[in-house]
Amino acid sequence: MSAIIIKADDKSNKILKELAKRLGANVVSLKDNQYEDFLLGTIIDSEKTGIDASREEVFQKLKKK
Repeated sequence: MSAIIIKADDKSNKILKELAKRLGANVVSLKDNQYEDFLLGTIIDSEKTGIDASREEVFQKLKKK
């Protein structure tokens, strides 16, 4: 099973949702904050290094920005 996310205006979303349902697909609507959380999670997953950082290292990096 796979999934796609399409971000569009309300009118287009309604049409796409109806089409997907007619084709037998399950449709899940996301609010903007849920969409942003998904994107953040995707970015975090793609940047994982497997290296742990101490709390001090994290705060030092944040202070520099």
